[in-house]
Amino acid sequence: MDLWKLRLSMLGTLAVILGVSTLGFTLIMAAFGGFDIVSLIIIVAAFNIIQWLVAPYLVNVFYKVKPLKDNEHPELRDMVAELSRKTGIVTPTIMLSNIPIPNAFAYGSPLTGKRVAVTKGLLDTLEPEEVEAVIGHELGHIKHRDVQIMMFVSFLPSLFYILARSMLFSSYYGSRDRQNSSGLALIGGASMFIYFFLLLFTLSLSRLREYYADQHSVLVVDDGARKLSEGLAKISTSTWKMQRNKGGKTSLSGFKTLFISDPDRAAQDTVELYRARQSGSDSDLVRSVMNRRITGFDSFAELFSTHPNIVKRLRALQQ
Repeated sequence: MDLWKLRLSMLGTLAVILGVSTLGFTLIMAAFGGFDIVSLIIIVAAFNIIQWLVAPYLVNVFYKVKPLKDNEHPELRDMVAELSRKTGIVTPTIMLSNIPIPNAFAYGSPLTGKRVAVTKGLLDTLEPEEVEAVIGHELGHIKHRDVQIMMFVSFLPSLFYILARSMLFSSYYGSRDRQNSSGLALIGGASMFIYFFLLLFTLSLSRLREYYADQHSVLVVDDGARKLSEGLAKISTSTWKMQRNKGGKTSLSGFKTLFISDPDRAAQDTVELYRARQSGSDSDLVRSVMNRRITGFDSFAELFSTHPNIVKRLRALQQ
């Protein structure tokens, strides 16, 4: 995927989100009055900021994350330091997540600083060169400030959702004035529509940021396209096997936008990988996946995912 086209797509998507949000707020405030709406915006904004500040502590608890010890995985420490130098950023704090699912994520806040975490499952499943490519992807998220951007963008649909719920609730249980109740219901319905519309574009922006981080890995890691492609294939396959053995989805999807690969898509991605497998070679597997036809159902399902379809993602890496 061409970097300039990718950047333009992200800017266009962000412009749509901001434009629709501004229009929606203007119409709602004109119809309902500004004071209560402004107060709600302030409350929701404050809640999101607090959530952003404390989220790293929650991530540490949920995913059993601890700082990497000085004598622990020295090759990983050297890898992150070298890739940070190539990226042009200060080396983030390296964290280790004691969970079996292979994955990695970048996170942090002004209270904790920037962090990159890898799971025990990732180090056990992937080869060192594939881990390197995954780290390159996560450092791309840090360089591009994806955590901050997605937090800001995600705030907008959540605000309209709260507006819709409060208006619809008030129209049903609040005023007995039929005309006023109908007005509240109309505003609530419009807010719910705007929420759904913004949610789709927010998910689209999340997928574009994943492509962008993939491209960063290609730029800073030697032979990064091959290494990351094979790593992504192994992550999806291993995650699906673990989910199957446990009889369902993992319980680790609450912060799935952080991950390099969406755990909830692992089953679908792995079916695609197994369909395409023609030999035991990782490179042949990746090549076969890229040649698979993307169905209309695949494209529809991708609309509701934080991460790109794996076939499209691997094709983009090869470009």
